[in-house]
Amino acid sequence: MSKKNDSNIIAIITMIFLFGMISFVTNLAAPIGNIWKMQPGIEGSNFWGMMGNMMNFLAYAIMGIPAGNLLKKKGYKFTAEAALLVGLVGVFVQYLSGVVGVGSTIGSIPTNFFVYLLGAFICGFSVCMLNTVVNPMLKILGGKRSNQYIQIGGSFNSLMGTLTPMLVGAMIGELVNGKSQISDVNTLLFMAMGVFALAFVILLFVPIEDPEQTKSADAAAANPLKYRHFILGAIAIFVYVGVEVGIPGTLNFYLSDNENGAGLDPAKAASIAGFVAGTYWFLMLIGRLISSTISGKVSSRTQLSCVSCVAVLLIVLAIFLGNSSLVSMPVFTGKGFGMVQVPIAALLLVLCGLCTSVMWGTIFDLAVDGLGAATEKASGIFMAMVVGGGIVPLVQNAIADAAGYLPSYWLLAACVAFIFYFAVSGSKIKKA
Repeated sequence: MSKKNDSNIIAIITMIFLFGMISFVTNLAAPIGNIWKMQPGIEGSNFWGMMGNMMNFLAYAIMGIPAGNLLKKKGYKFTAEAALLVGLVGVFVQYLSGVVGVGSTIGSIPTNFFVYLLGAFICGFSVCMLNTVVNPMLKILGGKRSNQYIQIGGSFNSLMGTLTPMLVGAMIGELVNGKSQISDVNTLLFMAMGVFALAFVILLFVPIEDPEQTKSADAAAANPLKYRHFILGAIAIFVYVGVEVGIPGTLNFYLSDNENGAGLDPAKAASIAGFVAGTYWFLMLIGRLISSTISGKVSSRTQLSCVSCVAVLLIVLAIFLGNSSLVSMPVFTGKGFGMVQVPIAALLLVLCGLCTSVMWGTIFDLAVDGLGAATEKASGIFMAMVVGGGIVPLVQNAIADAAGYLPSYWLLAACVAFIFYFAVSGSKIKKA
């Protein structure tokens, strides 16, 4: 087994990089939304600024279950290669949004914005397929060390989630109506296309054997929707992904907005916002590392109950305290690193990253507990429910347009409150 693992080390490294690409492609949408919302015709709309993120996650609702079926019928290698090609096309279409339709409009909306949305939607298909295949592929390739490789992949995923908004913010520079363009982040798009293409070529030459799959009559007939705790868990996953994306995504808009937001220096606001949002993802990495050390001693129910309670308190405090006082945070100011004054609400929302870091794993663990043969179907439903990462932030930013950035976080507070309910009561095993 050891020799086989050594021969597959290139494929293992490739899978770890793809873990990062999942986060990289997903986390491009919200900060790039800062560019689009400042274009003529969109006029600062947070709703439209978050639409790229919505399109990315909408693909999960469509592709979640089909991706699992493709994996069963065509195997791991085919599914991974197909996902890479789809991702390459998606990023290329996003690049084309800086070339095709520039200067024309459909109604009042720039034509090239719709080109970008198409690219984001295609990328969502790719990310959904990669999410379906990367974890089990590392398990197959890694053998006895598979869990170690999966943890490394998860850490790299969090690292890319940290860096992406920071890099986009640094490249955008000053946000002025119509001045910042999608072409400002072409370097990142070219990097993404290069990684997708390289990974595809590597996988062509790496032999990957699919595990033997046994399909029992019990598994075929099993229905996870018969279980009340699973239904509530699926809802919890839906709102959780929305919270995970909505907190830093809307925070990025809030700090970047020179007129209705935090009132930061316009020349540095986008860069500061990117680094503050990136800090949220960095704290998610720290939280996952802490959780991995205590999970054997502290139950999923206890972890989820505690972090959801703390997250509600942090969000509510952020809403009430808002811009009432300033705190220092380390960020990139556009010329170098330094301590910058940001509203206390930003720090409180960033700290939520420590809480959301453990929610996916604990919700999944509690929701599938006791499902037995229905677990496989439950996983497919869970993947489809990731669409919450698009719908919840979109609704939140519609509220932000109408009532303001900080009041929009009441929606996320309600979502986290539901997760707390699921942890303390809804996760108890009952048939629906």
